[in-house]
Amino acid sequence: MRRAGTSLARRGNGLRRASRRTLNQNLGPDPTVQLTTLPNKIRVATESTPGHFSSVGLYIDAGSRYETPSTSGASHFLDRLAFKTTVSRSNDEMAAAVHALGGQILCSSSREAIMYQSSHFHQATPQALSLIADTVLNPAFLPEEIEAQRDAARYEVREITSKPEQILPEVLHSVAYGGTGLGNPLLCPEERIDLINGHILQTCMREWYRPERMVIAGAGMPHQELVELTDKYFSSLKSSELGAASPLSRPMVPPLLSSSTSPPNVVKSISRAASYLFPTSPPTASDSPELINTMRPSYTGGHRYIHDPSTEFNHVYVAFEGEGIHHDDIYALATMQVLLGGGGSFSAGGPGKGMYSRLYTHILNHYHQIDHCAAFHHIYADSSLFGLFASFMPRSKGRGGLSPDQILPHLVHQLSLLLYTPINAVDLSRAKNQLKSSLMMALESRTVEVEDLGRQILVHNRKIPVEEMTEKIDLLTPADIRRAAEKAFGIESGGKATVVCMGHEDTGSWEKVFTKYGVAA
Repeated sequence: MRRAGTSLARRGNGLRRASRRTLNQNLGPDPTVQLTTLPNKIRVATESTPGHFSSVGLYIDAGSRYETPSTSGASHFLDRLAFKTTVSRSNDEMAAAVHALGGQILCSSSREAIMYQSSHFHQATPQALSLIADTVLNPAFLPEEIEAQRDAARYEVREITSKPEQILPEVLHSVAYGGTGLGNPLLCPEERIDLINGHILQTCMREWYRPERMVIAGAGMPHQELVELTDKYFSSLKSSELGAASPLSRPMVPPLLSSSTSPPNVVKSISRAASYLFPTSPPTASDSPELINTMRPSYTGGHRYIHDPSTEFNHVYVAFEGEGIHHDDIYALATMQVLLGGGGSFSAGGPGKGMYSRLYTHILNHYHQIDHCAAFHHIYADSSLFGLFASFMPRSKGRGGLSPDQILPHLVHQLSLLLYTPINAVDLSRAKNQLKSSLMMALESRTVEVEDLGRQILVHNRKIPVEEMTEKIDLLTPADIRRAAEKAFGIESGGKATVVCMGHEDTGSWEKVFTKYGVAA
């Protein structure tokens, strides 16, 4: 008993020392959420929720948005090279340690974030954070491992390119944002695959993996325990705001030694990205001019046609720029997406199936040639893409097929109805309820809960309670939906359309269609 008491006393002393090393601790408006900022600016957040598993993650303000022509594809490779050989662990040792967790650990990159996240038994949290720290601070980037990922990247690019529902959202982003910033591809461009090397990856890590751009979030462990573990594994990182270079700026290993892109649903665009309810911090003086330029949204709009007579369906996408997730109009746009709804031609209807949505009742129910028609909403910190898409049997294949110039007017007409006709209160209420239920159901997952917490702290330094989001949704009126629509694609909005068509025929004079229906072109 004395030994146990001594051990607990030492642990308590260690926790107090860790507490003294922190800059601040803020419980915030939600008593279940605790936030501590360490001296090197890395933030540690925990949410107190019961469960059988713990989840912890590192969230970094990085991703393909921040890539430049000389680093294009780096995020894709950083994702795939996570939990490989490090300076302190061989690949076999890393694999054995990952398997010993008894849970799952992964890395995922997006346009605005790279995350390393683990779900495991409670007692495995120190091991999980140790593995995350090792792969982030001490990557070896062995040439043979990079070479193996080149083959994997080529396979992924071929697979994605062969599936219109996955590659077209990427094309849409490229056209909408002029191929830069948010228009950068998520996957490494094929011509860049052989150019990615350890030096490029280390350069990106030096630029992006700074403690002031990092958040450690967790659930299922005491807050101070996670603070102490973060201090143990990440205190060596020095904030550029403190005038010190990151350890990553030193050569880590000798040159010899040198992981749906279909339109997201409501859950992915709001719940899992509720972290972007407010904009990221402004760039600091330490950010290079090249990096700062990539942080500015550069929506251009435009049109692109991809001729592919081998595809089964024609595909048409129409999009406009909307507000970023920090703007209150994001709730109106998200509700508008649910109101338009849509889905597949074989949807059985019912809750969440789009049976009462406008695209389902006005388009899918009337045109059997249409395989899929739905609204989408890609949301980012300071911009978003809102629009509609349709996949349908081409006219060239007979059987009453349709051409893009026949379908485009139906899509644009649905947008014009939001501008020029009253919005039924019952329909709006149904859409709001569905949006709220999607938010709440998504956050029942501990993995999503921790990711949501980490990303929210990353961009706003506080957790936005789901009650606050649902309250703002409840306050929406038909006038708010009309105002958001007018701002995004009203005739006087100055908004520019992004139109992408793939298949057997093009859309023809698409600008005239927008003019006819009084929608911005």
